[in-house]
Amino acid sequence: MADSEAVSIFEEVEAERRAQLDRWGEQRHYDDTGGDVLSREAAIAKAACQAAAKFISEGPGWRLILNEEVAEAFAEHDPAPLRAELIQVAAVAVAWIEDIDSRQEPET
Repeated sequence: MADSEAVSIFEEVEAERRAQLDRWGEQRHYDDTGGDVLSREAAIAKAACQAAAKFISEGPGWRLILNEEVAEAFAEHDPAPLRAELIQVAAVAVAWIEDIDSRQEPET
């Protein structure tokens, strides 16, 4: 990833955050994460990703990878590990965007 590509993605994310703030203002919500059901969902998401890695020649796609990270975040109740998982969610989302951008024809 070129530095200019990363800056562009993060500028887009920042612009979206500004739009959210303009529309809804500062938001404060409870986490609504953790618990047995969400822990089981995280285990299922992880198993799906592992199965794809084992049985699909291309391995898991971005949907499965991001879903696993999101499910792991949803399973966390404590703020510190939840924050760490959300950073992983953001990083995977950025990686997916970078991959999409790398597939596009360069502008002439």
